Amino acid sequence: MSQVFEGYERQYCELSAGLSRKCTAASAIDGEQKKQKLSEIKAGLDDADALIRKMDLEARSLQPSMKAMLLAKIREYKTDLNNLKNEVKRVTSGNTNQAARDELLESGMADAMMVSSDQKGRLLMTTERLNQSTDRIKESRRTMLETEELGVSILQDLHQQRQSLLHAHGTLHGVDDNISKSKKILTVISRRMSRNKWIMGSVIAVLIFAILLILYFKLIH
Repeated sequence: MSQVFEGYERQYCELSAGLSRKCTAASAIDGEQKKQKLSEIKAGLDDADALIRKMDLEARSLQPSMKAMLLAKIREYKTDLNNLKNEVKRVTSGNTNQAARDELLESGMADAMMVSSDQKGRLLMTTERLNQSTDRIKESRRTMLETEELGVSILQDLHQQRQSLLHAHGTLHGVDDNISKSKKILTVISRRMSRNKWIMGSVIAVLIFAILLILYFKLIH
């Protein structure tokens, strides 16, 4: 999965969980505090809309097999965002449970939030998606580290092979030099043998000529 998409998804899940908590808190307060909280929620909804648009653009730029899966997730996020918007409308219209607020105030637990069943489900779903995104990021990092280690190992093997080839090349070069030297020596020896043959032939010819000359003089006298 695209790391860019996972980053947007993680931001959205965190933002959605925060907006859900703020909606619950806004339903338990009145006056300026409620207005301020609703203003924060509406700004958060705009940010959530922007994140969904970014996820949609990123998903459509990926391969078809991955794009279909991501677009399905985006539809779920859009449904989740619409539920949040409806919740904000309900809180804004003032249709809150006054009895529940009174009970919270009387019990001294003003900081406790009453979460409806759909909000609980949304929070659980958002938390689960956030955990899944974290796991995917960890898995991507682990895969990246394994790939990096594999790349380093391959580079080391290639370096060793290069060194072996250079050594073999040096050995072959030395063999070529030795062969060249041997050829030169054999050429010199061959020349000397030829010269010695001519010298021996000349000596034999002179001896034969001398013997014939001696025999000639003996026969005459």
